[in-house]
Amino acid sequence: MPENQRPQSSKSLRTLTQEFLSQKPAKVLGRIVNSSNATLLVEMGDSEGEIRRAIYKPLAGERPLWDFPPGLYRREVAAYLLSEALELHMVPVTIERKDLEYGIGSLQEFIDADFSKTYYEILEDEGTHERLIELAAFDIVANNSDRKGGHILIDESKHIYAIDNGLCFHEEFKLRTVIWEFGDAPIPTRFLDSLDRVVNEGFGFLRNYLSEAELSSLESRARFILHRGSLLDLPEEERPYPWPII
Repeated sequence: MPENQRPQSSKSLRTLTQEFLSQKPAKVLGRIVNSSNATLLVEMGDSEGEIRRAIYKPLAGERPLWDFPPGLYRREVAAYLLSEALELHMVPVTIERKDLEYGIGSLQEFIDADFSKTYYEILEDEGTHERLIELAAFDIVANNSDRKGGHILIDESKHIYAIDNGLCFHEEFKLRTVIWEFGDAPIPTRFLDSLDRVVNEGFGFLRNYLSEAELSSLESRARFILHRGSLLDLPEEERPYPWPII
């Protein structure tokens, strides 16, 4: 994998970003269009320092779903924590905050990506394929039921990000994704080693965000992927896609 696509040793940078999101005041600039739930662009900072943007998803703006309980924002946070535990660093820094304008919700760093590119444009670059395979494996483990093409971003350094992770971690298998081009490709050893470590250490770090049934199902999916060692390969007519796909 090209060095500029491999996750950098930036723990301190992520920690600083997490502290910034946790501590700085936020002003709502507007709503992100084409979002089924309230997804708000906010500006953060104060007169003494830098200004950043972030994405705020309040509980109060969630549309009720028949198959997911209220609190999708918690799943956004859980997806970030799982990505970090696996050392993927694909999900932008995401925290829970209670003191923002519309109440409790998730707050995620804004990624300055090339928004003209979706999964399908990113796929054209073979140099991204290893990371996309890792993302596909992550989505199986997290049980992502809404991995649209527009939920995969790439920045100018060719780092790939996965956003809009609120429809993950259901206790029933609900995978819906656009990433089917790799068949039953082997999952990189790096990912499997990290997953094995997390399984052995346990998923207790997600207990504040997921139910016991969801945690149990998460562990089962993780063990399934460890045993399989490759992605799922389904006939084209059986592949579950999200709608819309972008």
